[in-house]
Amino acid sequence: MNNKDIAEIRKHFKMDTDLLKIADIYNIYIQQGSSEIYHEESRSFSLLDREQQELFLANFKKVLGGKLDVKLFEVKFQSQAEEQADHTQRLLYEGLQTEDIGEWKAHMQKIALKMVQDKQYEKDMVVTFIRGNSFKTTKRQPDETEIDMRDEVYNTPFILCSMNQTELPKSSLVFDFGEKEFKSSLMTDPVIKLASPIGGFLFPSFTDNAADIHHILYAASKANKPDFQFIENVLNGNEIMTAEEDKAVFEEIVKAVIGDEVNSKTLANVYDEINSMLVVDKEYEDEDESVPTLDAKEVERVLKASGVKDLSTEKVERAFQQVVDDRTYEMKASHIIPSYASKSIKISTKVANISISPQDLRYVKEVNYNGKRCLLIEVEEDTMIEGFKLLPEELLE
Repeated sequence: MNNKDIAEIRKHFKMDTDLLKIADIYNIYIQQGSSEIYHEESRSFSLLDREQQELFLANFKKVLGGKLDVKLFEVKFQSQAEEQADHTQRLLYEGLQTEDIGEWKAHMQKIALKMVQDKQYEKDMVVTFIRGNSFKTTKRQPDETEIDMRDEVYNTPFILCSMNQTELPKSSLVFDFGEKEFKSSLMTDPVIKLASPIGGFLFPSFTDNAADIHHILYAASKANKPDFQFIENVLNGNEIMTAEEDKAVFEEIVKAVIGDEVNSKTLANVYDEINSMLVVDKEYEDEDESVPTLDAKEVERVLKASGVKDLSTEKVERAFQQVVDDRTYEMKASHIIPSYASKSIKISTKVANISISPQDLRYVKEVNYNGKRCLLIEVEEDTMIEGFKLLPEELLE
């Protein structure tokens, strides 16, 4: 599943669309510090009033918000034993297939209870499950009309889960128009925070417009902060790596190969080489769904192309083994440079911290001036500081 696939299904979570049909909604209320269900409610989504539908649709859209490998993670299910009836993959798959509402509820309830078995939440929580169908139209040909395009669609049944905390309304002063007097607000019912879900997931994952029941799309509460315990114990998923962790691994591997010291030109070349992989991938994204990755062989190629000398396959593989204990480990190129055009490289000094784009790193040099180490930045136009044009000093000798 890629960001394009996620964006496609996410935009369908709106009112009055024929590309998304939600059949059932099942809400479970769990009190803080409890591992039991306090209340449950299941009904047809179409029977909710329009305002409730709009609130839930906006909530589900929030669950699928964020970038892949930053806030959303495609998780592969762990292998399940034949007798493991409570494996989440099995519960979701059978819940998706059954037409019996009672059976669907029972499967979802088991998953909700797994959420509070090992972790008790600090606030009351509402777990919401929906199941429905997502439709995606085929690519439109030049001679096709809008009606022709809708004749053939991809149809994927899905289950989506949202986790939301509740909060008590704050005390407030209100004006009673009937009695024409000011009163204290007496509202004590907890408010479900649908605008800020704390997690959730989508099953199944989608690959090439086809359902992939061996993967699930997990949504974290915060960027680069997945709940690994939730992934393992609730979703029964395998270990994942965030984009942030992948980038850190790449940096450590490069340091293990070339050392901690590097000139700006070499570093700029490294970023240029990785960016070129992403540019080529973008040009052919409709033909090839594979994501460009950096394994030991690619890292060796990138470093050689960037001007690093005295490299060997054994040296790079040894660095992989040292950092991640796996010579076959692969990192996504997009994790190293999430957005080449906007990503900033931080230059840290005791005097100042400077942010500069990767492609401009080649214009930065460390020089010796009057016996002092200085940072030299080559510029092609006037330098502005708080609206003032900086006057040039004497030339360096």
